[in-house]
Amino acid sequence: MIRNIARILVNLRKWRRRLGRYDVLSVWFFAIVIGITAAYGIIAFRAVIDIVSIMAFGETEAGVVSGASSLSPLRAFAAPVIGGLAVSAILFVADRLNWLEDGRGQGVADVIEARAAGDGRISLRAGLAAATVSAVSLGSGASAGREGPAVHLGATIASLLDRHMGFTAKQRRALLGCGAAAAVSASFNAPIAGVLFALEVILGNYALSVFGPIAAASVSAAIVTRIHLGDFPAFAPPDYGLMSTIDVPFAAILGIICGLISAAFLFSTARMTEGIREQAQKYGVSYLFLPPIGGVIVGIIGVFFPEVFGVGYEAVTNALNGNYVIPLLIVLVLMKGAATVVTLSCRFGGGVFSPGLVIGAFAGAAFGAALGHLLPEATASPVYYAMIGMGAVSGALLGAPISTTLVIFEMTGEYGITISLMVAVAIATLITQWLQKKSFFHWQLSRRGYDLSEGPQGVILQTIRVRDVMEKMPPGAPLPGDAPRLTARQSLGAALATLNDAEEHGLPVVSSDKHEEVVGYLSRVKALAAYNKALIDDNIEHHT
Repeated sequence: MIRNIARILVNLRKWRRRLGRYDVLSVWFFAIVIGITAAYGIIAFRAVIDIVSIMAFGETEAGVVSGASSLSPLRAFAAPVIGGLAVSAILFVADRLNWLEDGRGQGVADVIEARAAGDGRISLRAGLAAATVSAVSLGSGASAGREGPAVHLGATIASLLDRHMGFTAKQRRALLGCGAAAAVSASFNAPIAGVLFALEVILGNYALSVFGPIAAASVSAAIVTRIHLGDFPAFAPPDYGLMSTIDVPFAAILGIICGLISAAFLFSTARMTEGIREQAQKYGVSYLFLPPIGGVIVGIIGVFFPEVFGVGYEAVTNALNGNYVIPLLIVLVLMKGAATVVTLSCRFGGGVFSPGLVIGAFAGAAFGAALGHLLPEATASPVYYAMIGMGAVSGALLGAPISTTLVIFEMTGEYGITISLMVAVAIATLITQWLQKKSFFHWQLSRRGYDLSEGPQGVILQTIRVRDVMEKMPPGAPLPGDAPRLTARQSLGAALATLNDAEEHGLPVVSSDKHEEVVGYLSRVKALAAYNKALIDDNIEHHT
């Protein structure tokens, strides 16, 4: 198999050389190849989840609620615990082999980081290890989504295929977006949403030069998955009756509720993640104990409420079909939220989009059912509000209102909810941003020292390092301990602040490991020139 992959890469390199003079054709060609390959990667990823789910619950991921309900409580409890042990083993091996940084899985935030702060590439080993962690996690009942890991896998495939092909950094970032778009398209059978997700979340721009290749990759992935898995929406909601103008203000109220739910979820995830890390450091507990502990908690919840297990699409279908009463729906909102917070805090693999859909469906169905009791025959059915809740919670969590709105359209095939859905998603996103300041992905990036909320200029100041722009020199005489200096790994923004505080036109640069060993020199003029050039390049990339 490795020999076949190598042969394919050699042939792709030949095609790249043939198209070398035609950059546009070259990028489009590789975008289509990435779309097709990523689609097969996502199909394989979903198959592995199903295999693990059958072993754990006797059903594929699509029937995990029914499967868990038919098992004895002990076996249902044991599934996520054993899954946690398996995840710990994978993380241990991946950490020892330096495949996964800090012994954690990877997802959409890592793709955004590769685009904004890296060279547009993702390690193949990290991609495969992260996909394995996520497949085992989701198949064994961890409460998370498969779309985040799928996006990371799609970007990994894009990085593999464009490696050593001579693409520029701008082209590699575009192809990274192609992998992400193909993954969303293949996961949801939603090619339009795949395009907008890549532009809105991964690349952060709508430049014409990247729109075409990303669209080509998304469409190619959709064609492949429709050939193999069929062309039908993820959910087939029952008829929700006739809507009226009064449903729009009620959708706005639901948007407020969903915004508060999303903000509470982000707050809880952040606090629990930081609290667990602090306690683990305080008592010297290895991160390897976290997945099994998380599995115990998720297992206990799942014994009583199997709807929290796994991705949760069966639970969404049940909510759309009106299988839950209002009190149970409210409890399920709390239980699914708690199980997902524990899952994400204890280093299981997975994303937040699917939990957002599930929580939103429960909240929307409860809201719609309550309205039905208060205003019978005056408003649309609970199904209508369940679909709106799906989009409002997930869109607010991701900070991606445009692509999320289109995902809901393509997942349900219901365009009659358009106005109400857009209103609810917009309000929920606004409230979440007001209360928490960041989306889930930006919170993850902030924990690694990146604040993308400051726009392109802030990203540039954070991601360019002193070592990238300094004048290098052989190691010289050591600096006195109190002399002002810059370090090679220091960000450009921090370096400019140091130069300003020291009121110097330039400072020596020391090694990050040996703070007395001078390895270069950075002047204020050179630092500002590098910043200005990066700003110009970024503006050209975002608007051409």
